[in-house]
Amino acid sequence: MADDRFFKKQGPFTAQHLAEIASAELRGDADLLINDVAALDQAGSDQLSFLDNRKYLETFCNSQAGLCLVHPDLADKAPMGMALLITPEPYMGYAKIASTFYPVPHVDGFISERASVAANVEIGESVRIDAGAYIGENVKIAANSWIKANAAIHDGVEIGSDCIISSNVTISHAIIGNAVTIHPGCQIGQDGFGFASGPQGHVRIPQLGRVIIQDHVNIGANCTIDRGAGPDTIIGAGTQIDNLVQIGHNVQLGMGCVIVSQAGVSGSTKVGNFVVIAGKAGIGGHLTIGDGVTVAACAGVMRNIEAGQTVGGFPAIPQKEWLRQQAMIARLTKGKK
Repeated sequence: MADDRFFKKQGPFTAQHLAEIASAELRGDADLLINDVAALDQAGSDQLSFLDNRKYLETFCNSQAGLCLVHPDLADKAPMGMALLITPEPYMGYAKIASTFYPVPHVDGFISERASVAANVEIGESVRIDAGAYIGENVKIAANSWIKANAAIHDGVEIGSDCIISSNVTISHAIIGNAVTIHPGCQIGQDGFGFASGPQGHVRIPQLGRVIIQDHVNIGANCTIDRGAGPDTIIGAGTQIDNLVQIGHNVQLGMGCVIVSQAGVSGSTKVGNFVVIAGKAGIGGHLTIGDGVTVAACAGVMRNIEAGQTVGGFPAIPQKEWLRQQAMIARLTKGKK
């Protein structure tokens, strides 16, 4: 059970109601009351859990959960007496149900006396601005957004509705869409890494673009997103960015991308829709990454990648080819000292 000092729970809900939320087929008592969600090995008779990985099949078979989300192929493995929500997407169903029990906290309109807010800021209904936050000139913040302690929103920035800007975030030269969450420590809109080099040294090039973050984007803690040099840096709608990710100037990310911790995308690279970039992968500058590409962990991408490919290694090549190369190297070196 989640610690009620940090998480506020709703409910209880009937099994039938939860089935409707998850778009699942209910097998069991429609009036069964469920009070919470829990892990398979911890759930009790009034709690819901889920099975999405066969690795945990034995735990599922011995679980005491009263209600469980499960794939149709594994429904017959359920222990006696367990009610089931049968769906081809148990994890998605769990996400929807857990969000019902633990919704995003409602934002009450409040501006702390210890916040610094310029006189010409446009603030929508029910916006909350916590102590220590700085809001610069001509900033616009739409309804129901929350600016947390010590965040800095610099001149001219626009923030859409239902956004959460966490503590110690700095935003400049940016337009933020609706329902965007930016976690603590992010730096968005700073100068891109652009300069002209010559015998006398390096001369910085003015970075005259913006950062455009579209709707329903989630940006993890301590990420950095540089503003464009002229063209904008764009983060496409629905993109999910893990902690400690670097996005260079002029980068264009498509819709629904997933970028995992410590990955980096160099300047002026265009990334298509629904691309996955795994942890510690690096993508060079001025490249085009097609729709649906997966870049494996620690890969180094130095060329364009066509849509739908999965690549790995350094320099990155098709994943199957890279795995064959690694197997061949292992055979060549086997037994040698």
